[in-house]
Amino acid sequence: MALVVLTALGAATTLVGGLGMRVGRGIVTAAAGAVLQLAVVSAVIVAVVRSLWLSAAFVLLMLVVAAATSARRMTDDRSGLLAVVPIASGAAIVLAIVLLTGVVPPVGIAVVPVGGIVLGGAMTATSLTGRRALDELDGRRGEYEAALGLLERDAALLITRPSAAQALTPAMDQTRTVGLVTLPGAFVGVLLGSGDPVQAAAAQVLVLVGLLAAEGVAVVTTVELVARGRIRRAATAGARPTWRQRAEGAPPRPPPHPRVNHARQPSPATMQ
Repeated sequence: MALVVLTALGAATTLVGGLGMRVGRGIVTAAAGAVLQLAVVSAVIVAVVRSLWLSAAFVLLMLVVAAATSARRMTDDRSGLLAVVPIASGAAIVLAIVLLTGVVPPVGIAVVPVGGIVLGGAMTATSLTGRRALDELDGRRGEYEAALGLLERDAALLITRPSAAQALTPAMDQTRTVGLVTLPGAFVGVLLGSGDPVQAAAAQVLVLVGLLAAEGVAVVTTVELVARGRIRRAATAGARPTWRQRAEGAPPRPPPHPRVNHARQPSPATMQ
């Protein structure tokens, strides 16, 4: 009952606030989808976590879903599927460190939740970074093309790097205020399971620092892919081609029509 009321409250607030029917509908569908997905996943995880190989396969499935989601958020172009690279890079480095150091035991019940948390953070950072970087290149195209006296990658980095750092702001704020403003899920989960508060704090610090590391790798990798033109916006009819599209053979813009001087020309008799 509480779930229905909260969902209705969120949808109604967006409608009254003038955010549009699409946003309100999105809240309802997101809530319904979350309930369905968690119900299915809960049943699947019970079987998956008993096997390390099945757990690894489930983490790979989460990676595929995360990459597809991030790709849709960034661009309609198929190049957005390269979101799998920054997400996988950030998550793989963090998971390798925590597993090799023995902080997280190599068992399904530990690998699946930690992998999901890290992949989720890397996905969010990739989506925010890629979308903002592409927006910056579109909105500041004049500056970008004026800077093409540099290498194209360097010119793109000059435009996109300052805004890319903002993708790390949510994770950094969460880490700075943990325990003071927020009590995240890993901490509360250990406490609810009658665990030691010290163990709960250690688990939460591990999760937060791991998220920062994974998101940092994802942000840097995404900016690099955008700067190199590997992730780009889909070309639209009538749009001015980018420098890269012109270099790759996009049809050039037609030359401007010659200006006609309508001023009255002197007659030969007058000239004499």
